[in-house]
Amino acid sequence: MTRALKTQWHNLAFSGLILHEILDHPLNDDETPQARLKQVGMMTILYSMNQAHQKLTLSSIMEITALTRSGVKETVDLLVKRGMLDETIVKNSMGRGTARQFEISQALLVKLSSFGAG
Repeated sequence: MTRALKTQWHNLAFSGLILHEILDHPLNDDETPQARLKQVGMMTILYSMNQAHQKLTLSSIMEITALTRSGVKETVDLLVKRGMLDETIVKNSMGRGTARQFEISQALLVKLSSFGAG
């Protein structure tokens, strides 16, 4: 299979997986459909950033999405709660403070590989 086709299949599998995980499994009864759609959109953006080898920090996500810090934080925190993102604390880009850095969780990647797309 060509590399381009394999990449395309992988992207489709990832999209299907996040749609299933988020839309079919609300975190609680209070979670709105709008909040779930925001999470789907955010995971799509984070996956694209990840594929482009960009760091997934609140600042870099804000830069890409043009959302406010609180807007990014709200959605990303829900994805961490779902177990779709792992969070670590790292030094910020200036080396003086700390920043939250994220990565797509291994649990999600294992589920993705079960589709034969990994």
